[in-house]
Amino acid sequence: MVADSPYIKEACLLCAEVCTWCAKQCIQHEHDHCKVCAAACSTCAEECRKLVA
Repeated sequence: MVADSPYIKEACLLCAEVCTWCAKQCIQHEHDHCKVCAAACSTCAEECRKLVA
């Protein structure tokens, strides 16, 4: 982003997609660390989408 890459939008959207997928996978498990991961991934996906909005 600092270098004003022409691919930043695509990179952010891919990151959001991967994080959303991960959150969906982790939320299916009862382990505390999976719930923490799901929450972190959901937050990351939301922030990545904000960057390209």
